[in-house]
Amino acid sequence: MTTESTISKKICVFCGSGFGNKPAYADDATLLGQKIAEKGWGLVYGGGSTGVMGAVARGCATSGGYVHGIIPEALIARERTTEDALNTKLKESIDNHDGSTPIPDSKEYGKTTLVKDMHTRKRMMGEESEAFVALPGGYGTLEELMEVVTWFQLSIHNKPIVIYNLDGFYDNFLKFIDDAISSGFVSQKNGEIIRVATTVEGVLNEIENYVVPEGRFNLNWKDA
Repeated sequence: MTTESTISKKICVFCGSGFGNKPAYADDATLLGQKIAEKGWGLVYGGGSTGVMGAVARGCATSGGYVHGIIPEALIARERTTEDALNTKLKESIDNHDGSTPIPDSKEYGKTTLVKDMHTRKRMMGEESEAFVALPGGYGTLEELMEVVTWFQLSIHNKPIVIYNLDGFYDNFLKFIDDAISSGFVSQKNGEIIRVATTVEGVLNEIENYVVPEGRFNLNWKDA
């Protein structure tokens, strides 16, 4: 079993808590989790046990990989529905935690940290990770993706950001970016912040070979 002290980097994966209407969404999420474990990397994710989110966590954890799920207490009932015992432990922890409560490791989902709100969840996910990957998902997935893209543009971080455009899922979103560039709202260089892959291996390659694009805002957040 890979431990936090032995992994070379942690990959934050944003994805849906639902399965979607194509088996490939969960199947490829499982494969990505397995490949992350095989490379000796760790997985950071939103702490759910359902849908694509649960699939990537199980794929990594059951392959011996390090997994850290971070979940707000309000989402336990929504995103922890398949593991009754673990769900009970999470609920029991709500009354006696100070904003960051680790839950005992689960064979299928790794370590879980329970937090008070979404802002803490996203901050912890961002601080703990060396790269970000977006799989298919809904509003929450898109919001998480765009926040780390904006942080990159503002020079808050320079970590790789990769979209897994599985079966063309993100085609319309990528067209939006092209339209924003052609309309003068996003620079051509900042259009290179997001890298795109169409296979699991492609996702891993984009992370490993990521080159920080020029054109980011020259802001110093350490003095802010």
